Amino acid sequence: MKRSINAWSIPSDVGFEDMFRDISKAGFEGIELNVDRDDRSAHSLTMGMTKSELLNIRALAEANGLAIHSISTSLYGDSLGSPDAARRDFGKRLLLTQLDFAETLGADAILAVPGGISLDNSIKAARENSLSSLLSIKSEIEGSPVIVGLENVWNYFFAGPIDMVQFIDELNSPHIQAYFDIGNVAIFSEPWHWIELLDKRIAKIHVKDFVRTGTNAGTFVNLLEGSIDWKRSMDALRAAGYDGYITAELGTIAAAPQFLYDITSKALDTIFAL
Repeated sequence: MKRSINAWSIPSDVGFEDMFRDISKAGFEGIELNVDRDDRSAHSLTMGMTKSELLNIRALAEANGLAIHSISTSLYGDSLGSPDAARRDFGKRLLLTQLDFAETLGADAILAVPGGISLDNSIKAARENSLSSLLSIKSEIEGSPVIVGLENVWNYFFAGPIDMVQFIDELNSPHIQAYFDIGNVAIFSEPWHWIELLDKRIAKIHVKDFVRTGTNAGTFVNLLEGSIDWKRSMDALRAAGYDGYITAELGTIAAAPQFLYDITSKALDTIFAL
């Protein structure tokens, strides 16, 4: 498996060149970039970026020995499952933009978030809308060499691994798989249970640790500082045949960013050796 980190773990005032240099120095082999609003950070991708700008970013990463292996985003919200057609259209446009960016940057997958559950939008409606949104652009997705990884986030959409398996299977495409976040399920279940069921559907992995402080209570922490059983999680990933990037998605340490990169890289080495 390979070490990676998400660009949200880097302070927002750090530009692409310095970010790639510092991440490479810490021993990472890959990085995940994010499509964000225009003012989010000095190392965000934005919807209006040109191919020339993207190729320059790719060249900077390659010059520092880093692969941009995935493209995430903060912009989905409720869009793919929204009852509002304009919101759904935005979500579909965002996904297709990610695919285009990923291909230009050399990434082999993107992260997408189905959902849309609210007081005014039931689980049933959000699920139907999310499926409809993805099926309506299935031909474009399958025309891209880039995989769409659907992530389990804290939006109440994938309440358990069987929900996630069934949703992916209903889409019935090798181009639409799972982007499984180990830390996001630790508050209420064991990550390896999800991995066992998702199995070959897993395209990418996010990691963070989580300290359980009670029933449905706890907080995210840095790797190896929480309650997750990393050996069982890694054993489950190996049993599923996963051997790709493991991407740490952590909060920044603004006063000592290189410290976070160094301890995260070392923690991943420790986790891989379990």
